[in-house]
Amino acid sequence: MKACIFWNRLQNPCLKFQSFIFFCSVTVLICFTEPKLCSPQTQTLVLPLKTQQIPSGSLPKSPNRLPFHHNVTLTVSITVGTPPQNVSMVIDTGSELSWLHCNKTRNFNTTFDPTRSSSYSPVPCSSSTCTTRTQDLTIPASCDSNQLCHAILSYADASSNEGNLASDTFYIGSSGISGLVFGCMDTTFSSNTDEDAKTTGLMGMNRGSLSFVSQMGFPKFSYCISGSDFSGLLLLGDSNFSWIAPLNYTPLVQISTPLPYFDRVAYTVQLEGIKVSDKLLPIPKSVFVPDHTGAGQTMVDSGTQFTFLLGPVYTALRDEFLNQTSKILSVLDDPNFVFQGAMDLCYWVPPGQPRLPPLPSVSLMFRGAEMKVSGGQLLYRVPGQVRGNDTLHCFTFGNSDLLGVEAYVIGHHHQQNVWMEFDLQNSRIGLAQVQCDLAGQRFGLSV
Repeated sequence: MKACIFWNRLQNPCLKFQSFIFFCSVTVLICFTEPKLCSPQTQTLVLPLKTQQIPSGSLPKSPNRLPFHHNVTLTVSITVGTPPQNVSMVIDTGSELSWLHCNKTRNFNTTFDPTRSSSYSPVPCSSSTCTTRTQDLTIPASCDSNQLCHAILSYADASSNEGNLASDTFYIGSSGISGLVFGCMDTTFSSNTDEDAKTTGLMGMNRGSLSFVSQMGFPKFSYCISGSDFSGLLLLGDSNFSWIAPLNYTPLVQISTPLPYFDRVAYTVQLEGIKVSDKLLPIPKSVFVPDHTGAGQTMVDSGTQFTFLLGPVYTALRDEFLNQTSKILSVLDDPNFVFQGAMDLCYWVPPGQPRLPPLPSVSLMFRGAEMKVSGGQLLYRVPGQVRGNDTLHCFTFGNSDLLGVEAYVIGHHHQQNVWMEFDLQNSRIGLAQVQCDLAGQRFGLSV
């Protein structure tokens, strides 16, 4: 890492002490207060939010592959253990348990070695952490042969991780958080090892009791993803800074009754409609309401790249977008090509067209808030797909039905240049259109 300087910038409301912003020319930013003096409710931590670009050769080729193999993931870098070890973790608001590849994991260059950490402590299966706090995990925790708490995590792409629950000290800047529970995974099955090998693990950020943000005790967290270089900020704590545009809030949907297809600890919001340009699609609001099984919830998921809609809604959106772009773009006429298993509306773009033509915007209308997707966020260039000199670009909304996923999923690609505030204390999500690179500059970060 290049040498960093620090800049005394923000007054800390805690006692008379001040917080510091640390920054480097390599897009590293950390703002923190001393945890011994301040509770998490008054503490504000800011981490650099980066992306990992995966080589095109590692992208799924088969149209039958599920989409949760992303060529872009949002990552942050922190240190764990005593003495600290550097780790890089994918930010995932759709997952609960944070985990790290441990030293016994094969085929991964970046791992955490628990034998080198004096503060590492495995969780016994008789502890309340194992018996009670793992109840929201998809697969219940169990005991291994050493009477340690054993966890198996499985994901929508059929990948899985297996290992023991443990606790250790996590450092954000120079602030250490001791006793944070995570999964020390020594067995991994991945359908995209090139992507997974680039990070040490995953930072679970949903509302479950074992998620990173729940254990830290922060009432809010926010992030902002730049639309230019895809860097950004992750802020843990209150984001009450005067320069942020007023947020429009949409309440979280909560169902206390366990339902087979409803994730109770996800960030679920109520999608009420979709517009293409100014045209509201003729879709009944009831289509967006979870049914008696819980199917049909709308989840905000930073661990998913693109946005996926249930079949009837996707078809209505696809048809209208196709209708409004038929005269300005050349459609790919190949029914056998489905990008990432769910995105079947693609266009050929000629080399003499350096920029995409003006495209109709797509607005996702939530209860009390709206997310407008426009310009380059609507089409994604598919690496390695060419016809002569033409390049292939696909519509960045996909069909959940093709994946066997009974939900609407709002991915991070459509959250670019949107300040996303997750207000756990008031059970709501706030949205505001901002220039995230400018937001970084307000923190003293030169982008």
